[in-house]
Order: sequence, then C-alpha cells, then structure tokens
Amino acid sequence: MIDTAFSLALIYILSVIFYLVFAAWLSVSAITTALASAALLLLFVLLPLGLAAHDHDRFGYANLVTAIRAALTILVIAVLLIGQIPNANGTALQIILAIILTALALDGVDGWLARRFRQTSAFGARFDMEIDALMILTLSAAALLLGKTGFWVLLIGLMRYIFVIGQSIAPFMRRPLPPSFTRKLICVVQIAALCVILLPSVMPPVSSLIAGLSLLLLVFSFSRDTAYLLAHRHDDDGMPVHQD
Repeated sequence: MIDTAFSLALIYILSVIFYLVFAAWLSVSAITTALASAALLLLFVLLPLGLAAHDHDRFGYANLVTAIRAALTILVIAVLLIGQIPNANGTALQIILAIILTALALDGVDGWLARRFRQTSAFGARFDMEIDALMILTLSAAALLLGKTGFWVLLIGLMRYIFVIGQSIAPFMRRPLPPSFTRKLICVVQIAALCVILLPSVMPPVSSLIAGLSLLLLVFSFSRDTAYLLAHRHDDDGMPVHQD
C-alpha cells in the first residue's frame, strides 16, 4: 500500500506540473488545469480501493503506465469540457492530438510490462480496460465538438457503458468472456478510426463515413459478445475469469 501511495503521488505531482506547462504554453484557462488536477486526484484516491483484485506486493510497472495514460486522458477531457478544442488553433490542436497519440501508444506498453514482469491481475486488466473506454469516449466527444460528424458518434464511446448498464440489469451478462483477437482488433480499429477523423484534413462526409463504419464494427463486436453470454447463461458459474 505504501508503494502504491508513493507511486500515485509521484505521478500526480508530475502530471500537475505537466498540466501547468501545457496551460502556460497554449494559454489554456486555469479552470482547465484545476479541473484536470481535481479529477486525477479523485481517481488516484479511489484507485487503491480496487487493489483487493491485485495479487502482487507492488503496484507494478504496468499499472504505473496505465496511471500515466489516465493522467493524459483526463487532461484531454478537461480541455473538452471547458470547450476549448473547437476554438483551438492548428498548433494547439496538433499538441492535443499528440497527447492523445501518446496515451494510445502507452496502451500497448502496460500490457507488455504486465506480462514481462508477471504482474498480470484482475485489477490491472480492469484498470486498463476502463482507461481504454474513457479514451474512446473522449475521442468520440472530440470528433463531435470538431464538427466531424453528428451526435451519433458518441455511441462509439458510450457502447461500453451501455454494456455495463446491461450487466446491472441482466446478471448473465456479468459472466467473463473468453479471450478474443477479433474483440481486441475492433477496439484498436475504433481508436485508429477516431484518430484519423480528428486529423484537420479529414472532413465530412469522409469523417462521417469512417465513424459510421467504425460504429458498425463496434455494434457487431458487442452483439457477438452478448449473444455468447446469452448462449452460456446456464453454464457453471465457477468458470475461471479470463483476462484479455
């Protein structure tokens, strides 16, 4: 627990410094920095509550990387909420996209570190998955605010949370899903498609077409998983938990 607190405190301090530099460089309002700092603090305070599912003595390198991804994602969300992305100039938008791409690049690092140092856990898998979902929702909102497509693009980011609501209603949907390369591939496609949409040169109707095809793939993925859970709703509840 001491290791976790120290690691999160260090990442938090470095993140706030980065937020301040970012704000000063791009003349971002102090409200944005304050909002991002407060949200990250809340996340890091609540994060240790899930460590019961972390079967290791140390917080782990992989979770540290995921925490950094969370800090970057939260900064982008704060910029979105304050409404500064639609008014951002070319340089500011490029820096914001660079932050998003950095967070996405780190997505492949945390999983590799977990396997490399044998620190995989249910906590780490869930932490990673939720940050992925938050990033996709962030990218969807950015696509909307930049006028790349209509409100329906938010369904790409909300699909994961709709699935979670379904789990609260239908107990059989809480069962673990088997590993799936297709599921992982479609997740990568969603993120890649949304990043392409955010490029200044990609405008409607091309951006709408890309988003539409991406949404169709995501609907297929969630429909397939739901069908699997429905078909196995009467299976033995003692099946092991799978981690992607």
